[in-house]
Amino acid sequence: MLAVVLVRPIAAVMAAASALILATGCSSFDRAFGKQEQVVQFKSNTPASVMLKVRASCSHIPNAIPERVPSHPPAIQLADDIRYLTSNASDADLARLQQCLERFPAVVGMEPTSPNGG
Repeated sequence: MLAVVLVRPIAAVMAAASALILATGCSSFDRAFGKQEQVVQFKSNTPASVMLKVRASCSHIPNAIPERVPSHPPAIQLADDIRYLTSNASDADLARLQQCLERFPAVVGMEPTSPNGG
């Protein structure tokens, strides 16, 4: 009888812990799935120095956070694009980012995507 009394609370605690783990996992998945970014596209042969200048010049836009550039990026990686995380950006924030980017002749445009490339 004593064993039955102890098993029920332990089972309840284990069920609650399992539910918490599942909820946390789903929450992390939902956050990752909802992330958005803007990929800035440049003209061919745009120097990395120009790309970094564009990145720095437009980094003040609310909710458009420039992705970190590694301290020693491979040349091919930096030549691809500059990205801004825009998961929480409003339409007005995106318009401000686009207006800022349009000031630079090397910028061709920006394309929305998710961080996993989708």
